[in-house]
Amino acid sequence: MITALVVDDELPAVQELSYLLGRDDRIGAVHTATSGTEALKILEREDVDAIFLDIHMPGLTGLELARVIARFAAPPAVVFVTADEDHALEAFDLAAVDYLLKPVRPERLERCVGRIAEAREGSRGAATETAPEVITVEQGGVTRMIRRDDVAFVQAQGDYARLHTPEGSYLVRVPLTDLERQWGPAGFVRIHRSYLVAMDAVQQLRLGGPQPSVLAGGSELPVSRRLLPGLRERLAANRIRPLP
Repeated sequence: MITALVVDDELPAVQELSYLLGRDDRIGAVHTATSGTEALKILEREDVDAIFLDIHMPGLTGLELARVIARFAAPPAVVFVTADEDHALEAFDLAAVDYLLKPVRPERLERCVGRIAEAREGSRGAATETAPEVITVEQGGVTRMIRRDDVAFVQAQGDYARLHTPEGSYLVRVPLTDLERQWGPAGFVRIHRSYLVAMDAVQQLRLGGPQPSVLAGGSELPVSRRLLPGLRERLAANRIRPLP
C-alpha cells in the first residue's frame, strides 16, 4: 500500500484530493498538511511513499519543499498539483513522478498512482531513477509540457507529427521518421507509414477485415502488412495475442 501526503494551503483542495486518493485501493494512509513547514514535520515522524504538492503556497513553496525532500536519504515520490503549467519543466528537473493540473480528474490521478507504484517497484531493482522525458508543445498559442509516456501513438502530418495523449493531441515540428529513430529505445514502434505506436499503449491486434489494425489509446490504427511480422513479435513479448 502507498502512504500519501497531500500538501496544499487551500483546505478544500486538500480535502478533495485526499478523498480521490482514498478511493484508490493502492493507497493506504493519506496524511494532509496546509503548509510546507507542517509537511516537513509530518515527514519527520511518518514513512511517506508519495507527496502531492501544490506549487504556489505562502512561505515554503512546493518547489522549495521538493528541493528539501530531494536531499532525503530515501525521498518519497513527488507529484506536483497546480492550476498552471508555468513550472512544469522545473518540476520534472526535480525528478517529479508526475504533474497534475487542477481540477484533478479521477482517471488522471489513477494513472499517476500507477506511475508511483511502478516507480516503487523499479527502485527496488535499480540504484537510480531517471526523470521522465518531457516534450514542449504549442496549443492555441500556449506552451505546454507533456510526458512522453503519456503519448499513445504518433501520426504523421507532412513534415510534422501529431502526438496523441489521453488529454488531447499536439502538433510538433518533427518528422515521424525522426521520432521513430529517437523514440525507438523507449518502446515506440512503426506500424504504418503514417503511425508510430507506444507498445505499452497497445491493447489489441486485430487481423480480421481488409487490413490488420491495432487498438491503442482508444483509437484503431492501421498496420502495414510489411511491418506486421515485427509488430507481432513485439506483441508476443508483451503477451498480447492477436484477435482473428
